[in-house]
Parts: sequence; structure tokens; C-alpha cells
Amino acid sequence: MNDDLITFSGWVGSRVELSHVGDAVPLASFRVGSTPRRLRDGRWENGETIWYAVKAWRHLAANVAASVRSGDPVLVTGRFTAETWQKEDGTSVTRHVVVAQSVGHDLSKGTSTFVRPAPAGVPPRDPGEEAGQSAGESAGESADEAVAGTTEAPEEGAEPERTAA
Repeated sequence: MNDDLITFSGWVGSRVELSHVGDAVPLASFRVGSTPRRLRDGRWENGETIWYAVKAWRHLAANVAASVRSGDPVLVTGRFTAETWQKEDGTSVTRHVVVAQSVGHDLSKGTSTFVRPAPAGVPPRDPGEEAGQSAGESAGESADEAVAGTTEAPEEGAEPERTAA
């Protein structure tokens, strides 16, 4: 089966609606507006906004409903599909929908914190672990300091020292 995959970035333009279908299968539905920007004659101009209807199913639906809010910048990858139905007057209506495979915050627009849900039946981890010590960090270093390879703040305008890993 050939699927038309699409990946786009945009801003969530509606509230995420979480519903359940059939045997309580979660479905999250929301809209995302994507406005292309082009540089013309030395000025940035906005193109026409394209609105996408997005649907996410199962675990992705629950995670989207818990994480994404109206106004958030997101990246979406999914199957581009068409839903067709008959109205009461007999006319046919078609709506294009992206059935999401992944949804995430667009980190070119801000920061985000990732929390991995615990598997069913496993108690949650210590909150100190959630806050962020990776295997490469020592107890006294923050994540930024571990990446930079130094615990001292560099002088203003100076590049921080880097150490070999």
C-alpha cells in the first residue's frame, strides 16, 4: 500500500479534542495552520495560510491531548488522506486530513520538556531522575554544563571551553 506522507510545521489553531471510538480507542483531533514565508526583494512576506485537520490515534492521541495546547508550535508527520461523506441534501463533501504518526513541539520556536510515561505496572521514577541527569552528567552539573564541558561561566562574549568526550 502506498501512503502519501506529509511533514509540516505550524501553530495549533484549535483546542485538542480527545474522544474515544469503539472499544475506548483514543482519538485526538485538532487543526494546525502553516504559513509559508518567502524573502522577496529583501523583505519577508507571508504566503497564504494552509489549515490542516490532524487526527492522532491510541497512545499518540493521549500524549497529544496531555501535551499540546492551542497556540503551540508543532511539527507533524503523517498520512495525507481524504474523508468523504454524503450530506443530508445528497451532496458529497471531502475533507483532507493528516492522520499523524508523530507530533512534537517545534523546538526552533521555543523549548520543551520530555517526560516518558512509565510502562503499565511499573512505579514512577524518582522525581530527581525526571528532572534530568543523563548518564554523562555528574551530580553537581546541569545538562547545559555537561554539554558545554565546563562548570564555570565563560566571560561575556567568550566561547566556553570544550573538553574531549
